[in-house]
Amino acid sequence: MRPRQTRPRLLQAMIDAFRLPDLRRRLLFTLGILVAFRFVAHVPLPGVDVGALRDLFERNALLGMLDMFSGGAMRNFSVAAMGVYPYITASIIIMLLVPVIPRLMALSQEGEAGQQKINQITHWLTVPLAGLAGYGQLVLLQREGVVASAAPLATVAMIFALMAGTIFCVWLGELITENGIGNGISIIIFAGIVAGLPGMIGSGFLAREQFGGLAAYLLIALATVVLIVIFTEAHRRIPVRYARTIDRGNRRFRQTGESHIPLRVNAAGMIPLILAMSMILFPGIVASYFAGPTDNPNFANFIMNLFNPGASLPLGLFYWGAYFFLVIAFSFFFTMVTFQQQDLPGTLQRQGGFVPGVRPGKPTATFFNQVIMRITWAGSLFLAVVAIIPFLAREVTDIQVIQLSSLGLLIVVAVALDTMKQLEAQLAMRRYEGFIR
Repeated sequence: MRPRQTRPRLLQAMIDAFRLPDLRRRLLFTLGILVAFRFVAHVPLPGVDVGALRDLFERNALLGMLDMFSGGAMRNFSVAAMGVYPYITASIIIMLLVPVIPRLMALSQEGEAGQQKINQITHWLTVPLAGLAGYGQLVLLQREGVVASAAPLATVAMIFALMAGTIFCVWLGELITENGIGNGISIIIFAGIVAGLPGMIGSGFLAREQFGGLAAYLLIALATVVLIVIFTEAHRRIPVRYARTIDRGNRRFRQTGESHIPLRVNAAGMIPLILAMSMILFPGIVASYFAGPTDNPNFANFIMNLFNPGASLPLGLFYWGAYFFLVIAFSFFFTMVTFQQQDLPGTLQRQGGFVPGVRPGKPTATFFNQVIMRITWAGSLFLAVVAIIPFLAREVTDIQVIQLSSLGLLIVVAVALDTMKQLEAQLAMRRYEGFIR
């Protein structure tokens, strides 16, 4: 009888993976790519006033939150300042256009070959989106006096450098997917977020007069992580039975089998948070281009403060309240779009499957729609609560130096869980027990 393992599952799986040469090579390759990504994140663009850039990030809470996702690359204004987010934006746009454009819908139904073509279209769309995002960043920094040179040639050179940095980061992520462990793009984002956490927590410990609030803040963050893990893994199992007839000679046999379809409570993942954040931040970003000086504010200043995540009460209630309801709306929208693309009732009927007690065809579709609607309420409310936890934590603890990001926590936990599952699957394929229950 084997002794019971006392190590955590992920740690035990890592130890077992390092004992296998091929998995050890994959893990070391992933770590090497992440080191290369962190190196690129510290290569600054020329012509940037570093002191003015740091002052701008201290004044602007929005930029500070975006900097956390880039792992400090935006604060340094390096060639990787935009990270892989233009690619994520392109992926979301293509995903939403698939049910709208017949040609994309046809490609999505062509299996692996069609998916490769869709991925190619996504990569091509990433290039102009990266150029637009890079130009927007340069205009903002030039208005704040961070980038001194506004010559056309210098601006074009910086935009191309930012575009090249984004494409390079996407390429690194795809190398991880092919030769490493886990989803490379997600791990690149994960590395950027985690890299900024030690400095953020260290700045919080420097505020000694707020040590009690800091402890409460960290407890809220830990409780949020536990909540994310519970709802990320939660799903509703729909029992399914399969029946088929097999002819053997002059005899006909009827075979039956049972299985289940797991419907995730949070089927939309982190997409509703990304969409809601993009929409709620857009008015403030546009207003910042027309805002006047602080001693002579105009209407644009009011809009910029109204859509500022760092705004104090009562303006903060408008921003976070709108964020709450947008997350719920996008959760239902994205879940329904994804469910319609999957066509579970049609797939079951073609495979000879049925839900016990429900007739095939339209009654099965109605049953699935009712189940999806009920569990999506739980998933959307979970995402909405997680979305406003940073605001609640800040108001309860009065901690301003740490910017807890619900989207960042959701990405970190989801990527960690997914990577752990893929690592254990690699161990299982090699008939090696990665952990002992």
